[in-house]
Amino acid sequence: MQRYDVAIVGGGPAGLAAGRAAAASDADAVVLEKGVPREDRSEPGPDSTDAAGLLDYWVDIAGLDPDEIPEEVILQDIDRAEFIGPSESVVVDRTGMDGSYPHFGFTFDRVAMDDWLRKRAETAGATYRGETSVREVTSDLTGTPEHRLTLGDGSDLVADTLILADGPQRQVTNAVLDRYLPAGESITTYLGTRTANHIAYQEHRRLPADAFEPNSMKFWWGAIPGETAYPWIFPNDDGVARVGLTMPIGLTMADIDNPTDYWLVDPDDEELPSPQTYLERLLSRVYPAYEPADFELVEDRGKRRGTETYAISSTRPIDSPTAAGIAVVGGAMGATSAFHEGGDHVAIRTGAIAGELAARDRLKRYNDAWKDAIGAEVLRNVAFADLVSDYTPADWDRAFRMTRKLKATDTEGRVLSPRLSAGIRGLKLYAQYRLRKRRYRDGGYVQLPESAYTLS
Repeated sequence: MQRYDVAIVGGGPAGLAAGRAAAASDADAVVLEKGVPREDRSEPGPDSTDAAGLLDYWVDIAGLDPDEIPEEVILQDIDRAEFIGPSESVVVDRTGMDGSYPHFGFTFDRVAMDDWLRKRAETAGATYRGETSVREVTSDLTGTPEHRLTLGDGSDLVADTLILADGPQRQVTNAVLDRYLPAGESITTYLGTRTANHIAYQEHRRLPADAFEPNSMKFWWGAIPGETAYPWIFPNDDGVARVGLTMPIGLTMADIDNPTDYWLVDPDDEELPSPQTYLERLLSRVYPAYEPADFELVEDRGKRRGTETYAISSTRPIDSPTAAGIAVVGGAMGATSAFHEGGDHVAIRTGAIAGELAARDRLKRYNDAWKDAIGAEVLRNVAFADLVSDYTPADWDRAFRMTRKLKATDTEGRVLSPRLSAGIRGLKLYAQYRLRKRRYRDGGYVQLPESAYTLS
């Protein structure tokens, strides 16, 4: 039976970062990746699809050196993001955060990024096992923790530390963590696949030349119903853009007040449109001079004939039962977010922290360490999600109008400032956001603390 110091379940960004960090710290680490078929690669790969963009300071959160990112990974440098409501909009051309990447951000090739992260992990000495599923995990905590992983082919391996990096679907994570909760409780109370996630869908479309804006990311808020629900256009290379959206799972027309207030819901809709219909309407209404056939579906990109459907976390993160020799990272712990466009930066960082601490036999520091590293980022996203959770289209218009007034004009690099010229409503918006940040400070954004686990 093979024995490892660290076994990592999941070979996406978080798992590969964990494997690299563990191996770089002299641990014998293995990354186990079930793999899904993709038409844009010759062999099954990780199910780590997202809108595939990083902002300038996200590169630093991820712990990446901009000079080391291969040229083939970066598809397009971005200099602004446009947030568009029903009748108001705001353009943001700086993040207001210190970042080492020389542009506002960039979009990247999802497969090339995964392949690069895999190469880094293997170069550091980690073992990568593709097309290898994990059927069961059994743990012995009578002494130093030991974890036996039964693989899809029936073979077993043993590891001292288990890092769960199986993304927001959490097919292994849920079963493992249930054992460490009090009787009658389940991890799905906190991380249920349908309740703690959104569904995201995107298409790779070649836009007409004068419609393609290579340096701008676009987001439409108040266009479709649902908390944290919005369509987007992300420019890639060669005139191709990712045109996609995120929306709650299982949302119905009956759940929505005044559904026709939303730009992409029509009066004769008897049920909420499919993601494909939403995107067809988006393109036709944003670019009325063109016919649907003018937006070619690029079928050799994406997971399946130019399209991709995937889960994305939409919840607050959880701590890990580190005393059991287990760390949960990235999407599996709920650290990623719909506001992060998938959250590769926090996935990579949490994975790297867990891998290094596991290798140094200091895993019990993990819950404090990930908060130190990404806590401010998670706090911003949780506070903003709370602030806008019940926004209507009219609320988004008011927010964008106020945000334009709040945009800082000083030289301190801030995006927003509480200037009196914003008026009472603008100051109220600013104050509400700060109030929510205070509500979740000191780790209050964690919905399942380590103290809730029981190891007996």
